Amino acid sequence: MKKTLIAAGLALSASLSFSAVAADYVIDTEGGHASINFEVSHLGYSHIIGRFNSFEGGFSYDPKNISASEVHVKVDTSSLDSNHAERDKHLRSGDFINTGKYPSAEFTSTKVIDKGQGNFTIEGNLNLYGKTKPISIDAHLVGAGKDPWGGERAGFEGKTRLTLADFGIKAKGIVQYVDMNLQVEGIKK
Repeated sequence: MKKTLIAAGLALSASLSFSAVAADYVIDTEGGHASINFEVSHLGYSHIIGRFNSFEGGFSYDPKNISASEVHVKVDTSSLDSNHAERDKHLRSGDFINTGKYPSAEFTSTKVIDKGQGNFTIEGNLNLYGKTKPISIDAHLVGAGKDPWGGERAGFEGKTRLTLADFGIKAKGIVQYVDMNLQVEGIKK
């Protein structure tokens, strides 16, 4: 009887340690610890750098089982900000991202691939300009652990290039792609 209880206890503890669940995090937009930035060529002479000021989302992360990780982010496209009011009005217009017709963009991961040493490829679907297309984000773990307020945080950075024609954005033939630079810090729920 004692051997049976010990064996059952060992089996249970082994199954619990191997079935760890990824922790859920909310992206810290309130504290200003996350940003969605873009860089786009201006006529081939310079680059315009900007950001989206309003977005929300979260992610699940388990450092022992990276493939169980997930990401979901929703962006308010009208919050586009390139630090120039007239240009922003033009970029929000039908000539570019048409925020009146498409007020949000949304990314949902489908797979996270561990590349080792804190590097990942996040594959998923981006809905932008009314079209959903697969994209890949090259991501890197910046750090994870306890914060000074008794909570836990995890932070990542990521980069991807979006080809505008893939989403039906013609951009008057001036711009073919936009580089996205992502800084994401999450607070564990």
